Amino acid sequence: MSGSCHHIATALILWAVVICGTVDVGAHHSFFAVYDRMQPLTVTGTVTKVEWANPHIHFSLEVTRGNGSVTTWIFSGAAAATLTRQGVSEMTIKVGDVIKVDGFRALDGSFTAAAGAVTLPNRKRIFVGPLEELTPI
Repeated sequence: MSGSCHHIATALILWAVVICGTVDVGAHHSFFAVYDRMQPLTVTGTVTKVEWANPHIHFSLEVTRGNGSVTTWIFSGAAAATLTRQGVSEMTIKVGDVIKVDGFRALDGSFTAAAGAVTLPNRKRIFVGPLEELTPI
């Protein structure tokens, strides 16, 4: 390969690496990279926001602690398409509902968690978590 061809090939490879390195591959991540199976939690609160989208649904819950302070938890669930196939719709969890959520806290200790089972106001229990949560510890 001549010197100028080599420089062009190198430039093209570098350009491809830069372009590919800046492409957002989405927000999908491994359960174990973000959540701690050793930190299960159960909280009850009022739904304040529901985002029904792929790659994961998200919903926010205002939880009143024993001391009266209010904390907002953000839960991540399975993909909207997966939940829809399981018979769970975007109208299943609604803003204003008081629900109980069993899940796993984020590794970073923030008020974010992976949702697992959700107990709805009518006491029906549904599973909204990613399939990885089904794997035993």
